[in-house]
Amino acid sequence: MTGERFIHIVEDDPDVLQSIRMLLETEGLSVKTYASAENFLECAESHAEGCIVTDVRMPGMSGVELLQQIKARGFAVPVIVITAHGDIPLAVNCMKLGAVDLLEKPFNPEALISAIRQALARRSGVSDDDVQDLRARLSTLSARESDVLKGLLKGLPNKIIAHELGISPRTVEIHRANVMRKTKAGSLAELVRMAISATDV
Repeated sequence: MTGERFIHIVEDDPDVLQSIRMLLETEGLSVKTYASAENFLECAESHAEGCIVTDVRMPGMSGVELLQQIKARGFAVPVIVITAHGDIPLAVNCMKLGAVDLLEKPFNPEALISAIRQALARRSGVSDDDVQDLRARLSTLSARESDVLKGLLKGLPNKIIAHELGISPRTVEIHRANVMRKTKAGSLAELVRMAISATDV
């Protein structure tokens, strides 16, 4: 084991796999590719360094099931999930299983590179100062905004949150926008990750 950090790409589509590989190698990153989640688990070592980028929908073991295996086996490697079918329940599930980010296809190449570099930078975990900062942001939410956030973290769509809170879906959208603004979350995935890091969700 050399300690070199690799970007492990798990993707069943060979064209997508090759394009991501070329993109990352152009950025000077060391890359290893796997055509399936099973292939990754057969080849990867639990003490592998770097970052994992995996698709969600794949034949055989899915990306979510791969996350479950990574967590169960104690792999201390950040995971970025890519999907063409991003939704709230999926984002929540992936974040709770340890994913550090979720990108929707077609994603901007710069967004993937940025996500990978951020994942590598914070691989040691969230610091106490970071947690305090996240909690401070969450504390600025109104009671209703906190209720909407709780609904989002349960994976509920706006319509169901509205029904449970006795408000209109449009009002939920407004509260959701306020939550994003006050927490400074750039995406749903970031919001979920932030809330999970700062609370016992």
